[in-house]
Amino acid sequence: MKQTILGANGTIGKLLAKELLNYTQDIRLVSRNPKKINESDELFPADLTDANMVDKAIEGSDIVYLVVGFDYNLKTWQNNWPKLMKATIESCIRHQAKLVFFDNVYMYDKSAIPNMTEDSPINPSSKKGLVRKEIAEMLLKAVAEKKINALIARSPDFYGPGNQNSYLIQVVYNNLIKGKNANWFINANKKHSFIYTPDAAKACALLGNTPDSYDQVWHLPTDDQTLSGQEWLDLFNREMKTTKKISVLPMFLIKILGIFMPFMREMPEMIYQYDQDYFFDSAKFKKRFNFMPTSYQMGVKQIVNS
Repeated sequence: MKQTILGANGTIGKLLAKELLNYTQDIRLVSRNPKKINESDELFPADLTDANMVDKAIEGSDIVYLVVGFDYNLKTWQNNWPKLMKATIESCIRHQAKLVFFDNVYMYDKSAIPNMTEDSPINPSSKKGLVRKEIAEMLLKAVAEKKINALIARSPDFYGPGNQNSYLIQVVYNNLIKGKNANWFINANKKHSFIYTPDAAKACALLGNTPDSYDQVWHLPTDDQTLSGQEWLDLFNREMKTTKKISVLPMFLIKILGIFMPFMREMPEMIYQYDQDYFFDSAKFKKRFNFMPTSYQMGVKQIVNS
């Protein structure tokens, strides 16, 4: 059974390739410049903004994992995501491949953020969220019309060893390594769920290879003991044997930093995820698969010791 990863060079793509080896040795890695993770991997260089190349990448696949991570830029998302989703759906239908889409939580209503479930209302308050809503609805429409077997695997913000794109790693761990205080957005006393990236990849592989998991939305397994920004810092301080403090970045400073830092420029519309508690409920997955997520304490230990 050929299983194909679109976006194989990203954080989740690399970990997913390792996990899929538990199910098949016929793995195709697709990205602009794919690199082998397993000895048996098939490398398929492709520009995934080109629909024809997407189709060629999917041809012959039984299961496709869409885990692409475009640059964190609104115009890039608006230009590329709808076209990629359309091309992927059409190609999966044409080649009778199942599809696993790795998604985030940006499409949920602002009021759902303190307790997100698979049934939370879809009503994004950001332009990036509108993009995520559009592409998720494209896929669910094709599922409802019975054109494709697909599932959506949703993830909160993530962290893990070697994951430099993680907010938690960037503003806490990397600062501590440099001997600096940690940073946090808006309010360090608000709770915030994070998923451990190896858990996310393991769960995606499990979903993709479980026939009755298709045609629905799943929240990927996340530790329930949600921590505040200050509590995250306490964990890192304890493991790194440091005593650093936390500096909270108010909105006006985030906007000023955005003049010089592209990532910060994209953040103001997403601050609603930091000025209130952010809890990601994954009870459905954990109950179905009897899955115990990595604890935050163990996750931080793995990051520090990696």
